[in-house]
Amino acid sequence: MEIVGKSMTETTGTDEAGGTVGRTVDQATSSAHKAIDKASDAARPAVDRVAAGAHQAVDKLAGAATQAADTLDVKGRQLRDAQSRLAENCRVHVRARPIASLGIAVAAGFLLGVLLRQR
Repeated sequence: MEIVGKSMTETTGTDEAGGTVGRTVDQATSSAHKAIDKASDAARPAVDRVAAGAHQAVDKLAGAATQAADTLDVKGRQLRDAQSRLAENCRVHVRARPIASLGIAVAAGFLLGVLLRQR
């Protein structure tokens, strides 16, 4: 058993086996990276299409929300103007016919009282 002059790797052959395993691991790693890159490259156009569609949907929603806000603003102003005109018409009517206005108010109060009492 002449082991004295030889290294451990020479006697067991682990250097060769380790090199083979290392190369196998490197090849597997390289193959995995290539597969990941290939899958990523294949998925990129689909992801880009989905992202573009999402951006378009957000832009459409923003446009619709802006239009709705503008419409609500216009309708709100129209409603305030109609309220002002109605209040002014009521003031003119009450000043022109105070006794008739008082009679209408009493009748309306009586009618509301009867309706609310029945519930």
